[in-house]
Amino acid sequence: MIGISANSSLLATHNVRIAGNGEQYVVLSHGFGSDQSVWKYVLPYLVNDFKVILYDLMGAGTTNPDDFNFSRYSSLHAYADDLLAILDELEIERCVFVGASVSGMVGCLASVERPDVFKKLILLAPSPRYLNDVGYYGGFDQKDLDQLYGDMKSNFKSWVTGFGPLAVGSDLESSAVQEFSRTFYSMRPDIALSVCKTIFQSDLRATVPLVTVPVHLLQTRNDMAVPFDVANYLLHNLGGWASMDVLNTEGHLPHLSHPNEVVPVLMRCLAS
Repeated sequence: MIGISANSSLLATHNVRIAGNGEQYVVLSHGFGSDQSVWKYVLPYLVNDFKVILYDLMGAGTTNPDDFNFSRYSSLHAYADDLLAILDELEIERCVFVGASVSGMVGCLASVERPDVFKKLILLAPSPRYLNDVGYYGGFDQKDLDQLYGDMKSNFKSWVTGFGPLAVGSDLESSAVQEFSRTFYSMRPDIALSVCKTIFQSDLRATVPLVTVPVHLLQTRNDMAVPFDVANYLLHNLGGWASMDVLNTEGHLPHLSHPNEVVPVLMRCLAS
């Protein structure tokens, strides 16, 4: 049922996998600190009806750090270019894109570049800007982020140990926190810091109205990384049809911590 597609250097670089036997393609794209394994509780529900594409964002611990170009990946546009290159390599002309966290905005950027490729976007806790601004609440002040960067640089493993429970919304002993921490620990610290800065310093608000493909937003009741104000901002500023489901749980990675809440909503979004 699950096969590894590594017949090109591009696909091998991103550890591209194809799972399932359906006719419609669904792309699952993970967020910062994780890799494609974060979808392991969701994937079994998709493979009977869809052909699922999984891949790793450059910089994830499962990718070769020698392939990470610090200059190129200082912009989220590079990740969107990677996504489109993978779809072209696989000769996928139409797909549904499911993006968690930063991958939500990666999908938005790719859809602006090539709207014909995307039937719809299903975005789990995306944010066009994490920094607060006049008339906009992103959840963070610059001093908060500077402190975060300093903590990451001084003791990466200790920072991850503290950040994991906050991001997942659970205690240190939970399996979801341990799994998220495992994938985060596997990132090279300097790459993790660079990716973190690229994400948290980004401002893609100007891109939001340009997204014209249909968008389903999925948001938990309480997310330390993406406040509800951001979800509402996206809902009311996306350029095409948009809807939002509020999941009955907390945290930034419900697909890992509470897949029972995510799967029914995801399946409904895929079927609609």
